[in-house]
Amino acid sequence: MTTTTTPPVTAAPPRALTPLGLLTLLLGTALPMIDFFIVNVALPTIEHDLHAPPATLEMVVAGYAVAYAVLLVLGGRLGDGFGRRRLFLWGVAAFGLTSLAGGLAPGAWWLVGARVAQGAASALLLPQVLATIHATTSGERRARAVALYGSVGGVSVVLGQVLGGVLLAADLAGTGWRAVFLVNVPVAVAALLCALRAVPDSRAERPARGDLAGTALLAAALIALLLPLTEGRAAGWPLWSVLLLCAAPPLAAGFYGVERRGERAGGSPLLPPSLLTAPEVRRGLLLGLPVFVGFAGWMFVSAVTLQQGLGYGALRAGLTLVPMGVAQFAASMLAPRAVRRFGGRAVALAAVVHIAGLATVTATALLGPWPHLSPLALSPSLVLCGFGQGLQLPLYYRILLAAIPARLAGAGSGLAATLQQSCLAVGVAALGSLFLSLVPGLGMREALAVVLAVQAGGLVGLGWLGLRLPRVLG
Repeated sequence: MTTTTTPPVTAAPPRALTPLGLLTLLLGTALPMIDFFIVNVALPTIEHDLHAPPATLEMVVAGYAVAYAVLLVLGGRLGDGFGRRRLFLWGVAAFGLTSLAGGLAPGAWWLVGARVAQGAASALLLPQVLATIHATTSGERRARAVALYGSVGGVSVVLGQVLGGVLLAADLAGTGWRAVFLVNVPVAVAALLCALRAVPDSRAERPARGDLAGTALLAAALIALLLPLTEGRAAGWPLWSVLLLCAAPPLAAGFYGVERRGERAGGSPLLPPSLLTAPEVRRGLLLGLPVFVGFAGWMFVSAVTLQQGLGYGALRAGLTLVPMGVAQFAASMLAPRAVRRFGGRAVALAAVVHIAGLATVTATALLGPWPHLSPLALSPSLVLCGFGQGLQLPLYYRILLAAIPARLAGAGSGLAATLQQSCLAVGVAALGSLFLSLVPGLGMREALAVVLAVQAGGLVGLGWLGLRLPRVLG
């Protein structure tokens, strides 16, 4: 008698990512990043038109940033379970709808609510981008895709400020500040149509169960950290902000304990602690600290310096940063080649170039005809800064993604993005507060020099870490 066995059914591997699919994912990446910075340019006009008090105006920024950061890991986890393409589609559609709600806001608190919802939509779509790239590419194709992803982050900052200035100056059909939200709607529709056609689906082989306790504790810990950092400085550091900051470490410890117990018991923790115990993952996360803290501090300080110290308007200030954005994009395209030639030492190279750029900015400010510096005089230093940043961002994502198992791609991508958003808040709070506290006593250009020296110190640490990386990167 002959017996037959039925082979186990396994999920079909995801389709390879096409150029159109990658372009669509990068467009989805750019939407939330541009939106964060484009709104900053429009805040004075929003304040005037909606009669918004300073605290409410701060919530327009903080509500988006906190909702975005708090839900990123959950967004990645949902993509692992329900399909990353599906979550990307939901996120893009929700982003378009919440942008429309913001553009039509009749009052300041309506706008705050729309911004919170917009941040949640961003948290749905963004983790799916890195996770899809991780699951549908390999080798050099993955390296190029990650390099492009890294470039989008930096270029979006510059593009957001330039686009915001252009839209405000144009005042299309009398829309004023509303155009910075309404412009997202057709872009979201285009991304949605392209995603339906070109973005492949992928998900974890064994979808994880829910982790309500872990989700609640992570959200509480991030809110306790990020809300005071984004709101506390403008509010004068009231008692509630100090108490929340003090609560953040115990909440984070409670989250880690719950996740560790859940993983040991064979459960499905939101963020498996075993992911964090891998030396390669810890090393990748450590690289991100000086990169994103310094980047956020630089963008805040440069915006204040250009507009208040040098008297530039919003549009001129944005256009001044264009050379930095162009250099950043070019450097990100060279990042895979730099890795092949220098390995982990490419991180040290990026740090050296960036430090040279900061030193040139400082020399130009201290020795040049302040406060009559022209954008042309600042261009060489901004090109160096952009080149260094353009190498750093792809290298961070490449090193971190290489250490994350494919089955945890969504959670790992959410973790990478959460670190980025948290460091952006820390950078603005720490370096921004240092800068503003020094200006009354030292003057703006001397305060700028001190803050750039602090940022350069962080880059020295980044270079040291780069020298300890292996010669061959994954």
